[in-house]
Amino acid sequence: MVHPSFSLSRQCPPLSTQCSRLVVPAGVLLLALLAGCGKGDAQPGAAAPPPLPVTLLEARPTRVPSSVEVTAQTEGSREVEVRARVGGILEKRLYEEGGAVKAGQALFRIDRAPLEIALAQARASLADAQARAEQATRERDRLQGLVAQQAISRKEFDDASANAAIGQAALQSAQARVREAELNLSYTVVTAPVSGISGRAMRSEGSLVSAGSDSLLTSIVQLNPLWVRFSLSESEIARLPGGRLGPGTVKSVELVLPDGATYGGKGRLNFAASAVDPKLGTVALRAEFDNPDGQLLPGQFARVRVIAGNRDGVFLVPQTAVMQSDAGRFVFVMSAAGRAEPRPVVVGEWQGRNWVVLQGLTTGDRIIVDNLIKVRPGAAVKVKPAGSTAAKS
Repeated sequence: MVHPSFSLSRQCPPLSTQCSRLVVPAGVLLLALLAGCGKGDAQPGAAAPPPLPVTLLEARPTRVPSSVEVTAQTEGSREVEVRARVGGILEKRLYEEGGAVKAGQALFRIDRAPLEIALAQARASLADAQARAEQATRERDRLQGLVAQQAISRKEFDDASANAAIGQAALQSAQARVREAELNLSYTVVTAPVSGISGRAMRSEGSLVSAGSDSLLTSIVQLNPLWVRFSLSESEIARLPGGRLGPGTVKSVELVLPDGATYGGKGRLNFAASAVDPKLGTVALRAEFDNPDGQLLPGQFARVRVIAGNRDGVFLVPQTAVMQSDAGRFVFVMSAAGRAEPRPVVVGEWQGRNWVVLQGLTTGDRIIVDNLIKVRPGAAVKVKPAGSTAAKS
C-alpha cells in the first residue's frame, strides 16, 4: 500500500510550495491516527470505587432470657366424647352446635316410652319378689319356734330357712333391676359431662342410636384453661441451664401466635415426660394457659418459648445482619482500615427481631447492618452521614 503523502509528492514538482502544503496535513493526520491507536491500546489502572456507605451497630454485651423456641399445638384441657348410654330413637337436639355448654346441660333427648315400660315391668317384678320374700321369711320364723319344741324335723326348718334366703336374694335382684331401669330412663336425656364448647351433632333427629360402638353423639372441648403440647430435643435441652430439664428449670412459658404476636398470658408447665422418646429423641412436654375469652382454639399451631433463667455476655444483632454461608452464619464488621471483614458467629435463639449471638463478637466490634447486598469481603466502607436511619438492636 502506497502512503498518501508519498503519492502527493510524486504528482507535484519538487520545489512546488503548494504541493508541500498538501503533504503536511496528511502527515499530521497519520500522527494523529497513530496517537489515537496508542491510547486505545494502553490499559491504565481503573479508579477504585468509592467507599460504600453503611450503618454500623457497636457490639455491646447484654443479658437476655435463656430460652428455647419450638413448634407446638394447642388442645383442650378436656376433650370429652358425648355418647348415648341407652338405645332408642333420637327425638330432639337440645343445644346449639358450636356453642358454649355447661356441665349438666341437656344436649339430646331419646325416646322414653320403651324404657318407661321396662321400668314398670321391673317394679312389678320387685313387688312380686318382695311378697315372696316376706312370705318365706314368715314361714321360717313360724317353723323356728316349732323346731325348738321338736314338733317338726330339723330338715323342714332348714328348707324354710333356705327358701327365705332365696327370697331375699330374689328381692335384692329385683331391686337392682328397678334401679337399672330407672337409670336407663334417666339416660334418655343426654347431658354435658363438662363445661366447654360443643361440637357438631353426629346423629340427626329421628336416627336410631345404640349404646354400643355407634353411640357417639357429639363432643365437648374445655377451652379454659387450654393446654399446649410440644417436645424438646436433646440438643435443645442441653441449651437450658445445667443442660437438663427438671423441677425449677423452666421459669415460664410463652406462646407465640402465628402472626408473630406473643399471647398475653403466661403459661405453666404441667407435664414433662420422664423418658426420652427413643424414636424421635425428644421429651414430650405440656403447658397450661389461661384462656378466659376463648382467643385460643384447640388444634392451632403456634410456637412455644420456654424461658429458663438468663444468659449473660451475649450480643443482640438484627436478624437481617446475620447471613448464612456454607461454612455457617457470619456478620460483616468494619475493620480499623475501613474494610468489610466477614466474622463467623455462633447464634442462639431469636430475641424479638434480633439474633442472640453467643460467640464470634467482642465488645466494640462495628457490625454492618445495611447495604449488605452490595458488601463484599475487603470492600471499602464508610459510615453513613449523620441523619441517616440508624439500626436498632
